[in-house]
Amino acid sequence: MKSIKKIIGETKFKNRPKNISREFQMYGVYLAESLGDTKHYSLYIKLAKEIDRKILEEALNFTKDYYRARNKAQVFMWRLKQLDNKVFTFFAKQKRQGSSKQAVK
Repeated sequence: MKSIKKIIGETKFKNRPKNISREFQMYGVYLAESLGDTKHYSLYIKLAKEIDRKILEEALNFTKDYYRARNKAQVFMWRLKQLDNKVFTFFAKQKRQGSSKQAVK
């Protein structure tokens, strides 16, 4: 059995956030490391918290299959915008309709 010291020493990215306590935080770290964009851990943690997991998984799978990409994070964000644009427009319409109903009352 390996000691914890050895396991931590063998981690791929040493600058990984140490204070991860929730599942979405771990998933955000996984996204950042999968895309090779470890400078922006907080961005991926925020995305993992706020955006549906199915959409994130689909964008990540598209990015992994796109082997010619120089910057996988950029391809991920582009694909995420395409997929999530439909969701954002739906919720924006719902929000506008909800606020107009409140104004009428």
